[in-house]
Amino acid sequence: MENMSHSLIDADPSSSASPSSGDADEVSHLRSQVASLTRERDQLLAVVDILKEISSTLHFSEIMQRIARKLGDMFGLDRSSIFLAGDGGAQVRLVATYEDPSLRNLIVDLDRYPELRQAFDSGEPVFIPDAMNDPMLSQVRETLDLRNVRSIVVVPIRWRTSVIGAIFLRTERGAVPFSESDVEFCQVIASLTATALRNAHRYESLQRESDDRIARERKAELERIAMLAFLRRLFDRYATSDDHVWAETLLPRESDEELDRLVSVAMKVVQEEATG
Repeated sequence: MENMSHSLIDADPSSSASPSSGDADEVSHLRSQVASLTRERDQLLAVVDILKEISSTLHFSEIMQRIARKLGDMFGLDRSSIFLAGDGGAQVRLVATYEDPSLRNLIVDLDRYPELRQAFDSGEPVFIPDAMNDPMLSQVRETLDLRNVRSIVVVPIRWRTSVIGAIFLRTERGAVPFSESDVEFCQVIASLTATALRNAHRYESLQRESDDRIARERKAELERIAMLAFLRRLFDRYATSDDHVWAETLLPRESDEELDRLVSVAMKVVQEEATG
């Protein structure tokens, strides 16, 4: 009994309550897995939301702005922009941006954005985890420092074999940096963007063709009206002249009846043509 009391006294009560280093590692690993799964869930939900938003409109500018806004909200970004290829190789157009939706169709010099140029030239994603120490950005490091930039992702928007644009994302130094899985997610969004752009282009092309057809039909109708008005006034002026006021009375009865018949036939033809 005395030995048992000694063993209880010598035992450290805190040793059984404190977790081992193995337990701490397991908890940390589980937390990391939960965070990763949560991020994947959020990304899937974002894909669904983007699909819903871009399927509700076929207007090019609205599609781009909605995608930029969704990515900006999801990542809490300093900048979320979409660029499209311009006519020249040294310039691109900013068509949508999260931080200032009023900026559209702004010409951007690629010399100011080496990472954007690389994405357009190579057709591959550009991932810069630490912008301040990346050699490619050495010439614009002061600007990045002033803007408190931490990490950058640029994902090309491809259609078939051509790079038609790029999604540009940037975080501040206090924000969570991008990961490889974020880059893969952005590639999915870039693919959806390319499809949405193609559909919007087709819709706007069909809309322009329809507008052109309506304009041509309207012009032709006005031309017919003008021609008929001219002929009516010409005939009225000719028929009321003194020399021809009784001209029709000189025609034989058969000719007069034949003219009436031809006029009736002509009027039916004009009416049928008017109804298409």
